[in-house]
Amino acid sequence: MRYKHIFFDLDHTLWDFEANAIATLQELYVEHALEKLGIPSFDAFYASYSVINDKLWDRFRKGFINRQELRTKRFSMTFLDFKICNDKVCQDMGARFIEVLPTKTALFPYTTDILDYLRAKNYPIHIITNGFEETQKLKMEHSGIHHYFTHIITSETCGRLKPHREIFDYAVNLAAATHAESIMIGDTLDVDILGAQEAGIDQVYFAPDKVQEGVKPTYTIKCLQELKEIL
Repeated sequence: MRYKHIFFDLDHTLWDFEANAIATLQELYVEHALEKLGIPSFDAFYASYSVINDKLWDRFRKGFINRQELRTKRFSMTFLDFKICNDKVCQDMGARFIEVLPTKTALFPYTTDILDYLRAKNYPIHIITNGFEETQKLKMEHSGIHHYFTHIITSETCGRLKPHREIFDYAVNLAAATHAESIMIGDTLDVDILGAQEAGIDQVYFAPDKVQEGVKPTYTIKCLQELKEIL
């Protein structure tokens, strides 16, 4: 076999972050009575939150803000979009989001099927994620996939975020693998694919909705079952 070690991203690749985040935020919208505070609907709230959260994650990956700033600012800045200032509710929502989100269990179609397939073929399977250590492990435990993975490498443990080469080197060394015999599967061109590419690792770009242009990956798939044609 050309590849001997499989590295997956977690969010948006196996664990359906968007579906789970929406379910969590819907709970928080009701729990904190945001309509009474002046946010007219959940859809309006989520539209604003999504844009702000994406921008803050980009700043976090680039080292401009820290974890705590990310967790609180995404709510306070969303509130400001609706001309609301309520630090107490924002702080409470930040804490509750981190508490509730990892308990959600939506996975992408065929996640367990492909993990069973890879395990049956005796591939060591690992995770490389920019998420926070405790949160990512809870997501995997609640969704029932934790046991598939030999190593779970988080940016928090490694001290470097994807796409920096150091986190890929760290993962390969921890797995006692080589770059040439490893393959990275992820959904983000400029994080998972470019990072692996620059580390000398082949990549599978998982693009279930729309293929973005730019970096040219080794492989592109729209469904996780397509991995059976590669591995």
